[in-house]
Amino acid sequence: MTVLILTSEQDVTADMVVAQLHDRGVPLVRFDPGDLPGEGALSAEYVRGEFRGYLSAGGRVVSMSGLRSIWIRRPNEPAAHAAEPSAWLSAESGQALYGMLDCTTARWMNDPGAAAKARNKPWQLRLAHRSGFPVPATIITTYPQIARQFAEQYRYVVVKSVSGKPPNDPPMALPTTLVPPDADFAGVAAGPTLLQRYIPKRADIRLTSVGDEQFAARKVSEPGQVDGRYGDTGHTWEPVEVPARITRAVAAYKDLAKLAYGAFDFAEDSEGTWWFLECNQGGQFGFVELETGQPIAEAVASWLSSTTA
Repeated sequence: MTVLILTSEQDVTADMVVAQLHDRGVPLVRFDPGDLPGEGALSAEYVRGEFRGYLSAGGRVVSMSGLRSIWIRRPNEPAAHAAEPSAWLSAESGQALYGMLDCTTARWMNDPGAAAKARNKPWQLRLAHRSGFPVPATIITTYPQIARQFAEQYRYVVVKSVSGKPPNDPPMALPTTLVPPDADFAGVAAGPTLLQRYIPKRADIRLTSVGDEQFAARKVSEPGQVDGRYGDTGHTWEPVEVPARITRAVAAYKDLAKLAYGAFDFAEDSEGTWWFLECNQGGQFGFVELETGQPIAEAVASWLSSTTA
């Protein structure tokens, strides 16, 4: 049985898991949807109630019926590398590829439908609260007056992107930025804006959950630091024990979201409370493993190579 990894050619995190699978002697095929059609090819036939088909990439061919598991890591848009790319060709290629794969009995990390829903920030926050995480007060609004009232209520708030970094155009990211209560909120009317109560933190927490396993790492924050993804604090990631409450909440969140994998970000305040910020269903873990030595790639490889449902 074969493991199928859907990712781009340049993906160091996937490379770490590929090495683990090779060490285990597990057959695998690495396929970039961006190469379909072209370097990647597929064919499927509907026979007596099911699709029987094949995928090929890099000279390797895998049968749909021979797939053990599918890991969606960091795939390009279908048909991204086509000779004449178009939105229509991407839609056609995506429907064909993921539609065929959805007809298999393979395990997903993560199921495309669940992954798409899990990217929705408002839904994440609601689910986090239901799961038992502490969640900062948050609004998403296009009303400047409401934004101003929110800032006056909590004194200091942060503004962050609702959807994350745009994949293509415009090539920009909105870092989490601290906003004082006397700021001009007129620009909120230009587009939905997410404002969240500022949590003064003493550390950033990244918790990577793979199946039933959880790996938490902690990095001390500098005074007044807002977004741990930007700037050098002079500190490194260190392994940290997961509080029992967080362990239960992570399991509940993943169960409700139907996720096999999740990268959770928390802000640890002065009292040691872990405040939920987000869960990235396809988040990186390579940088954490390299600094902490936590066997996350091994855990992913173990999940992918397992036959347990």
